Amino acid sequence: QVQLVESGGGLVQAGGSLRLSCEASGRTFSNYVMGWFRQTPGKERERVATVLTGVLTAYADSVKGRFTISRDNAKNTVHLQMNNLKPDETAVYYCAAAVTRAGSTWSASYWGQGTQVTVSS
Repeated sequence: QVQLVESGGGLVQAGGSLRLSCEASGRTFSNYVMGWFRQTPGKERERVATVLTGVLTAYADSVKGRFTISRDNAKNTVHLQMNNLKPDETAVYYCAAAVTRAGSTWSASYWGQGTQVTVSS
């Protein structure tokens, strides 16, 4: 089992920045692809970014150039730096472990409880 706890959400104005953090405990953290997802009411959960190692990262097209995912295996943490945030990026952001992809569908074995990010216009 892996337990994930997110932090760092909050309210920010459009164009502002937030840094989300996720602390993992349980099984070997470094073996997993880690990721961040987000979800708004009535919509499917959307993959935002994933990281395997420091250089093996991937992003949704909508966040490329603005968001940066990173991980620290020594501290069992993964971060999401979000810059130039937009109002339509208001969502609950979830940390995920053991992220996989089948075609265009992303999933994960472990999820955090989520942290609310609200971007005001």
